[in-house]
Amino acid sequence: MNQSFPLKPRSSTVLGSLHEAPGAKTKPETGLANLKYLIVGLLFGVVFVKAEIISWFRIQEMFRLDSFHMYGVIGSAVVVGLLSVQLIKRFGIKTMTGEPVHIAPKVFYKGQIYGGLIFGLGWAITGACPGPLFAQIGSGYGLVAVTLLSAIGGTWLYGYFREKLPQ
Repeated sequence: MNQSFPLKPRSSTVLGSLHEAPGAKTKPETGLANLKYLIVGLLFGVVFVKAEIISWFRIQEMFRLDSFHMYGVIGSAVVVGLLSVQLIKRFGIKTMTGEPVHIAPKVFYKGQIYGGLIFGLGWAITGACPGPLFAQIGSGYGLVAVTLLSAIGGTWLYGYFREKLPQ
């Protein structure tokens, strides 16, 4: 394994990490406890639909530079993300379980440019990025299931070839 690009984060309390802390006492969540994720996901989907960010036409407008709508939505998300990270850092906000949040420094790899270009090309062709796929399917656009399966397949391929790719 390439030491400059570890597969697992060094710290288990890294923001966004799915790994458990060593010795952490966790209990599996029951089906009823997972209901909160379903509710948040449904609300998120409704917001996506109402804001028209799942619309193929809105996405095409964005890539043709015909409308500011999607740039405004994406720009707002970036600003909210930046402010949230700064608040977490400045006030030492902890997780819901009381653990401190550590945001690991990011390392740039040229593969991120290639990945971003492939991602953007797929987004422009299909009219969907991974976020609104489920909202599009839920809105009755069943053909988007092909895009979802392609995204899953691409993720699997990346995971399969990850060790062989230049880092």
